[in-house]
Amino acid sequence: MGTMSHHNVINGCKMVAVLLLWLGPSAVDKHTGGAHAAERREQAALSSVGLEEVVFVIQSQKNSYHARRAGQRKAEILQQAAQQGQGAPAVLLLHELSQHDRDWSILPALPRLSATSGQSASWFVFIEEETRVTLSALLHVLNRYPVREDWFLGKRLNDIEASIIHHYAFSEDPSSFGYPDPAAGWALSTPLLHRLAERVQRESLKSDFTIDLKHEIALYIWEEGNGPKLTAVPEFCTETRDNCATTFTTYLPNCGDPVSKRDVFIAVKTCQKFHSERVPVVKATWEKDAAFLEYYSDVADASIPTISLGVPNTERGHCGKTFAILRRFLSKAVPKADWLLIVDDDTLISLPRLRRLLRCYDPKEAVSLGERYGYGLVQSGYSYTTGGGGMVLSRVAVSRLLSSGCGCFSDDAPDDMVLGRCFSSLGVPITHSPLFHQARPEDYPEILISTLHAISFHKHWNIDPMAVYERWLQDALPRDEL
Repeated sequence: MGTMSHHNVINGCKMVAVLLLWLGPSAVDKHTGGAHAAERREQAALSSVGLEEVVFVIQSQKNSYHARRAGQRKAEILQQAAQQGQGAPAVLLLHELSQHDRDWSILPALPRLSATSGQSASWFVFIEEETRVTLSALLHVLNRYPVREDWFLGKRLNDIEASIIHHYAFSEDPSSFGYPDPAAGWALSTPLLHRLAERVQRESLKSDFTIDLKHEIALYIWEEGNGPKLTAVPEFCTETRDNCATTFTTYLPNCGDPVSKRDVFIAVKTCQKFHSERVPVVKATWEKDAAFLEYYSDVADASIPTISLGVPNTERGHCGKTFAILRRFLSKAVPKADWLLIVDDDTLISLPRLRRLLRCYDPKEAVSLGERYGYGLVQSGYSYTTGGGGMVLSRVAVSRLLSSGCGCFSDDAPDDMVLGRCFSSLGVPITHSPLFHQARPEDYPEILISTLHAISFHKHWNIDPMAVYERWLQDALPRDEL
């Protein structure tokens, strides 16, 4: 009998618990007299984050177009805050934090952010120039997470296959590691940012190169399992849907009519052993979209035709050849154009999209545009435009470079890195666009590149380059309309 009573009590408790869960919080309030619920509401109110505790870091760039767009985004955020009348967040432009052109890699900027804004802030939110924010929805998201803990929030991306651009990290299970989509924005709680800032000052990085910032930031924060992984937040969006705290427009802005074909001179670097293998792909895909294009090789081949610049072919870097191209671009041997595009013979590119993008930039400025990499950025290194995805230079930039006397230490030096070092010494910023790609489409998350309107991909290894061009780079519209 006593045993039966004991079971009845236990079963009765279970039924009450299930009933309370089914009826919801209001039933819990009534059952406990509302005391515990009131206590929770009071604690939530005490820990509630206001706008004045949020620091927005817009990942801006020094180029005038990007600085202007970032300034417009800052004004929109502050205007939205003023309309809500709940205090103003701090909105910082990354390129204004210091004179060094290395803060784009985030880690060098963390100690400064920690020292100047970390005392009054609860959250640091990093967004792109084109990321739109709904402040009320963002506060609702941030208040789900205890501010005294380490949090790394964002829209989660992951590799499906091990990728060369991530040094084949997590090759046994690439999808197990998540990293943020920068277009949707990502956030760090202040305790985590303080801890990262201390590490940056205390420890040396394992690699001197910054190649894919979003993945490398996530790896640094994770700290081989000692730090937090990215927490996926559904309200961090790139496409508009209900309850989004952030949304994104495009990396290929509409700044007006595309620049003329005649405004772009194209230099294709090749060599004799690839004349029959790679050059035909260029001719069958994107060469027809060019007004001025020349192939530069180690031998003159009239059937293509190629031009020999008197520089022997090198197995590694092509600095000697590239600087010869720069000198030829400024000479009277070729038609005068505002822009120079230098690509490899295994680069696939959409010239109509490039011409549309170039309308955003002032050719009277010194512009170096492409996919930005970095070398030794936490110390006193430099940024550079990686060559395989295509290097775009304004005539002014080429002129400044050549007149400076900066150049190759050998013909086989890495041309893209030498150009970056020279531009850094001249104070010419490297302008980044994620539309240029050093690797193949297979090396990036499809969910990311499918919305990009990519401008270029690089390498023919284990792919059908014609199929890649048709799928990722060829537009349905007539070329003259793009």
